[in-house]
Amino acid sequence: MFEKIRSLKLSKPSAHDDDAPFLKVSDLHVRYDGIPALANISFELNLGEHVALVGPNGAGKSTLFKVISGVLPPTSGQVKISGESPAGHICIAYLPQSNDVNWRFPVTVRDVVMMGRVGKMGLFTWPRNKDWDFVNACLEQVNLTDLAFRQIEELSGGQKQRMFIARALAQEAELVMMDEPLNGLDINSQEEVFNIFELLKKQNVSVIVATHDLGLASERFDKAMLLNHTLLGYGKPEEIFSEVNLKNAYGTHLQFIETKEGTMVIDDTCCP
Repeated sequence: MFEKIRSLKLSKPSAHDDDAPFLKVSDLHVRYDGIPALANISFELNLGEHVALVGPNGAGKSTLFKVISGVLPPTSGQVKISGESPAGHICIAYLPQSNDVNWRFPVTVRDVVMMGRVGKMGLFTWPRNKDWDFVNACLEQVNLTDLAFRQIEELSGGQKQRMFIARALAQEAELVMMDEPLNGLDINSQEEVFNIFELLKKQNVSVIVATHDLGLASERFDKAMLLNHTLLGYGKPEEIFSEVNLKNAYGTHLQFIETKEGTMVIDDTCCP
């Protein structure tokens, strides 16, 4: 199916230096009204890598996504996409949290996915037949063909996430950033999303997913990024999720209990 999508691509992203890291963040600092939101953030991401972004509420995860996507300028430091600033890049897809979306807006699933083509078509250009063919192929890829003309407010949580992934495919994104897409999804819906992540990996699409689930971050991602305003660790999850790093990130909200099977981590952030 990805071969079909590839054959329908209309153009290639511009201003890409193939010799540069796909994503490079260097000494990034962000301040809101003088208050630090992010400090000393530096890391690199290669094409095709899938990373779990983990940290407590208010750690700066959404801020990091906005800076990488070019929505929010950094106070200092640099973000480079294949050697260039993120401004103007249409290969980056940022999928916000579900509660940031107006689900009552009268638009269909097919229309939302077509929004991903705007960067390729031009802002005031009507979709051509090949654009609709591309959108239909993306919907088929995420198993939403039967819901193409459904109003978005009628979708389940898992269907909403698959719709946004289809929009990223329609955008021909090479980096997909998703802000807590697994929240509220049952096990089957989560598995559907992870199956699509595997297809994205075969297409060499990079993925960064913000999640609170340390188990899923350890089991389902190539790398983990532990964030609490500054970068506390970046690398293989089994190396990053050490007791010291997790205590630095979460403080006393995490409890560590030794069992015969190993160390059990309990999150009590729901409690005062």
